[in-house]
Amino acid sequence: MNKQATIIQSADSPVEKWRAQGEFLNLCGHQIFVRDDGDRQLPVILLIHGFPTSSWDWQSMWDALSQNYRLVAFDMLGFGFSDKPNHRNYSIHGQADIVEALICAKSLTQFHVLAHDYGDTVAQELLSRQMERINAGTWLSCCFLNGGLFPETHRALLTQKLLLSPIGPIISKLGGYKQFIKSFSKVFGKDTKPSDTELQTFWGIINENGGGHIFHNLITYINDRLEHRERWVSALQKSTVPLALINGSADPISGEHMVARYQQLNCRLDYLGRLPAIGHYPQVEDAAGVLSNYSQFLDQLQ
Repeated sequence: MNKQATIIQSADSPVEKWRAQGEFLNLCGHQIFVRDDGDRQLPVILLIHGFPTSSWDWQSMWDALSQNYRLVAFDMLGFGFSDKPNHRNYSIHGQADIVEALICAKSLTQFHVLAHDYGDTVAQELLSRQMERINAGTWLSCCFLNGGLFPETHRALLTQKLLLSPIGPIISKLGGYKQFIKSFSKVFGKDTKPSDTELQTFWGIINENGGGHIFHNLITYINDRLEHRERWVSALQKSTVPLALINGSADPISGEHMVARYQQLNCRLDYLGRLPAIGHYPQVEDAAGVLSNYSQFLDQLQ
């Protein structure tokens, strides 16, 4: 833990530079960390991260994408550098409200969306609002990286199941770095496991503002997925917005089996990029592969 604290607190560390280049906005009554980079005349990409990480997930792709796009990323409530209230009231709808508040605060009129994991589910709710015309801004496209788009194909880890159970608070309090390493590394590809430095960095950001002990609160999104399945799957099937999947096929949680279900349900699919040896974090494991596929998707929209 001391080593990790040094990495996070060093003023010239990549993480501290990331924090310093961002800002904190009051959105829906909470302090939310936001990165907003690039020429304001460029087309916009809104990036939505996953569980249990943060906007830092996008850092390997950031410089390349920002050459041609204005990038807006943020840490959702309970994640990264943002506020982390210790209560059980987290919801996908609440996170979507924060996204829309951010869109309004930044005066984003139209933009592309790139989402991952938990962020996929938030994007599904926002896509539903697009269809109902109760949304903020106009989506030009949406690209989903690995995530639980369908609760019936989401293969939750044992740790996730325990966190969601009545003993979740105990599991959250007892969980430490060793358990994190074991669970987190398990969802990566065989040859693309995170390095010690990467693991320490992720763990350090997760533990900002006591975030390492609220996993049992954040994990309730799994229940949201069950409750709102029909709404969120319908959004994929009836979308008027171009949709893409870039999927790490080796992901035990939402890999090739999720893609198969997506196609079986006749969801809109304008582009499919498969990364055969990559796991649950394609933007971390193979940033170049994600960039190549995402660029092809965006290019075909022009």
